[in-house]
Order: sequence, then C-alpha cells, then structure tokens
Amino acid sequence: MRWDERQRAMLAEMGVRVWAAPEDAAAPGTTEPLADVPPAPAKRVAPPLAQSPVPAPSPRRVEPLSPVATLDWPALRETVAACTACKLCEGRRQAVFGVGNERAHWMIVGEAPGEQEDRQGEPFVGKSGQLLDNMLRAIALTRGEAEPARQVYIANTIKCRPPGNRNPEPDELSKCEPFLIRQVQLVQPKIIVAMGRFAVHSLLRSTEPIGRLRGRVHAYQGVPLIVTYHPAYLLRNPEDKAKAWDDLCLALETAAALPG
Repeated sequence: MRWDERQRAMLAEMGVRVWAAPEDAAAPGTTEPLADVPPAPAKRVAPPLAQSPVPAPSPRRVEPLSPVATLDWPALRETVAACTACKLCEGRRQAVFGVGNERAHWMIVGEAPGEQEDRQGEPFVGKSGQLLDNMLRAIALTRGEAEPARQVYIANTIKCRPPGNRNPEPDELSKCEPFLIRQVQLVQPKIIVAMGRFAVHSLLRSTEPIGRLRGRVHAYQGVPLIVTYHPAYLLRNPEDKAKAWDDLCLALETAAALPG
C-alpha cells in the first residue's frame, strides 16, 4: 500500500516507521531519495467472525422493557447527564456522553473518563486524545465534522470519572452498559474499535489479555469489533504503536469487506 505525505506524517507522529518500496525511492522529477519508508505489510484478509479461536461470549443485553432501550438521542443524553445509578455520580463534574457523527460507520469505545474528560465533557482529550486523532487521520477518519463514512463516534464504557482515575468496578460497568448498548443501537456502526483493557473486557466478557485478543474479529451486539491498546497505554509503551497500527489496518480491511 502507498501512503501519501499526510499519512506518512501521521504515522510518524504515532511513532510508527514506514519504509518506501524501491520504486518509490525518489520522487518524480527529483534525484534526491525520499525518507526511508518501510514496505507496508502484505494485505491480509480479515478472518471471519466464525473462525475466531476464542468462542464469542454471550453479550448481556438490555431487557426489552428497559426505558433506556427506547430512548432517542436527546432523551438518552439527558438520562446519562442525570444518572445516579451508581456512586460515581457523587464525584463527577459532568457525565461524558460521547462525541461524533450519530450515524458514523466507525465507533471507538474507550474505558472511563479521566480528569480532563470530566472537565471538558468529551472523551479522549489531552495527550491521549491527540494521539487518537493522529491515529484516525492516518486512516482518513476524524472526530471532526465529516460525512458518516469518515467521521467516527466516540464513547466510553463508563460515563463518569472514577475517583482518582481508579479502575472502574464491575457494578459501575454493569450500571453504565445499557447506555453504551443504546448508543450502538442508535449509531448502527459498521465496525467498533475497543481501546483499552477495561473496554475490551467489558464488551467481550473476557479476562484474556489484550495481546491474546488482538488480531481477530470479535463481535459486540452483532457488530464486528477489533481490539487494540488505549492511546494512554501507547504513550507509556511506544514500542506497541506498530501493533496498534496493525489493529487499525485489520479494522479497515474488515470494514471494507462488509456489505453495503
């Protein structure tokens, strides 16, 4: 695959080195070679859902009579903002609902809001948000204004910040899940990318390490799901950025192979 200069810049920002194919060693009309860009890995065929070696766990569904299951976007947003279902409501500045195109083809699901997200009311801000934006731009996606095929919808498994950025507790994840399920139902994304251990474990009902869940196509509420690392983890472990890039490529291939 050939990358244009913008994509190469985004990959460089992620810390992923790419090498140019021999025929691309020099730009047309010049004698100076381009910067070293490693050859893109051979195109892979995304494995079908049925071939995943790990049996897909049965998703926990919202009960049919649950009021959350019938809410439209405005009512869902108001319900999340006023939610007192668990103790996290006691320390939040505001609930972090989600952001992006409400009919986006891609949905990004993170873990829980941090301090900056709690202040700004938007998921993935600060340095981890900047890295996520660079990752999205590298595959021609954005959280900014764009058509549904190019703009993502971003949400968290937990809508309120846990005190001191501690790990979310099982009861908190359970109480918040109907909101995420309804967001998925309303967005109707083609593909979901789950970022981070708690997002992955909550959505897949699995305790397997992310390293063992990567590289395969899973499912959540009937939607293909790709597992990858959280941007905050990648900032602490830059050696895994290339693995995250592979995950994004698998998500691209999976989305491209879907009908419609």
